[in-house]
Amino acid sequence: MSGHDASAVARVVVGVSGSMGSVTALRRAGALARRLGAELWPVLAWEPPGGEPATRRSPAAAVRDEEWQRLAGGRLVAVLEEIFGDRGPGVPIHALVVRGTPGRALVAIADREDDLLVVGAGRRGLQRAFSGRVRRHCLAHAGCPVLAVPPSPLESQLLAVHRRNAWHLPMDTRGL
Repeated sequence: MSGHDASAVARVVVGVSGSMGSVTALRRAGALARRLGAELWPVLAWEPPGGEPATRRSPAAAVRDEEWQRLAGGRLVAVLEEIFGDRGPGVPIHALVVRGTPGRALVAIADREDDLLVVGAGRRGLQRAFSGRVRRHCLAHAGCPVLAVPPSPLESQLLAVHRRNAWHLPMDTRGL
């Protein structure tokens, strides 16, 4: 955030997917919003399975789109409740569910100079490829400062344990 007056931040926009990286980013965004007296704008972006071209070919697309939007909204509410509980984040919150790619949606919403865009910075596997793409898009196209939040130490430890345990799983599951 060099060259940017942090006290002038009006909105903290944060990408939320439900991944551990996005949960870490959401926690950090909530703390920043409280400290700066800013509004918190958690955003969950979703795309139809198979992408937009597959959806346009389907006659029941509108009904399915409503269901996907509803499911995405439920996921966002569940993550917010898990992180902030009944007390909320302690600042005004404007949760949004947006249809579109995460990077483009976040940049479109964080469109003011006095916004701060917060994204998770995952480091492993598919999550790395996904969040890396989102993070790179946001850094390249945002008109406001972008904070990429690294995984928490606990997240890194959990991923390491998961990788170690994955090698020790029994291959013959007939007796299970």
